[in-house]
Amino acid sequence: TPLMKRIIISGGGTGGHIYPAITIYKEIMKQHPDAKVLYVGTKEGLEATLVPKEGIEFTTIPVQGLQRQLSLGTLVTLGKTALGIVKANAIICKFRPDVVIGTGGYVCGPILMAAALHNIPTIIQEQNVIAGITNKILSRFVDVVAVGYKDAEASFSKAKRVVYTGNPVRPEVLVDSRTAGRNYFNLSDDTFTVLIAGGSRWSPYHNNDMIDVHKHSQGKEGIKLIHITGHREGLGESSLILPYLHDMPKALAAADLAVFRSGAIGLAELAVRGIPSVLVPYPYAAEDHQTYNARIFVQEGAAHMIVDKMLSAHDLI
Repeated sequence: TPLMKRIIISGGGTGGHIYPAITIYKEIMKQHPDAKVLYVGTKEGLEATLVPKEGIEFTTIPVQGLQRQLSLGTLVTLGKTALGIVKANAIICKFRPDVVIGTGGYVCGPILMAAALHNIPTIIQEQNVIAGITNKILSRFVDVVAVGYKDAEASFSKAKRVVYTGNPVRPEVLVDSRTAGRNYFNLSDDTFTVLIAGGSRWSPYHNNDMIDVHKHSQGKEGIKLIHITGHREGLGESSLILPYLHDMPKALAAADLAVFRSGAIGLAELAVRGIPSVLVPYPYAAEDHQTYNARIFVQEGAAHMIVDKMLSAHDLI
């Protein structure tokens, strides 16, 4: 609201928590250019690199995730958590936020709890169908839980209020037209274009599966594979293989089909561009949440899912 001009945002660990937070920040600044925003993260998390690049004021608290087994490391973690709570309380008292927003990851715990104890309005944004453990715990204390999937409401039966909003999508994803995307990659309008990407968790093993797919497409007219591998590059008549693509929005604009993992934010970008997909959920994600994310897309007729251990070049072809 117009009365809320001092805002703390917190989210960390993986891009799946950080990119939604940055997108929320950008929308806040678009609606309220005079708002003052502070991002709370950790020194070790990816947020320590990504957030300052966006020009957002950034501070850290000492906190890390709990191990599942009792050990010396557990005691160290508990000590850091206690320090994190003290530091979070100091941040709340000094910054005096009007609202605190969390997007997931254990760093959110201390800052949202401190805000709730000070009766400051709080909200968490859950990206996945199966909620993360931190957000499940925090949902009992915060004022509002915003969910990216309607099915996620089941994870928050003890929450004060749950609102189905969908997931935040960075505005640049919708800037480029199909024509602009096609021109960027020198593609004719009738070339069927497949975008293949798996984020940081698409193993070299599966990239090797893709070699046969590339070989199969060579010499065939009207098809182009844009494959972001994470570690190798190459160029063929029907293939463009890149270790990394800085301008992913242009690839999304150009694509007719995507082969992706099923992280919530990547799926939101496919959905907002209306791109059908073949999804290969990362099998070691917490609570197997990527499989549940993918199932929603399959149920809606937007995707086909292949279980990771069953993935083969033959099936992809």
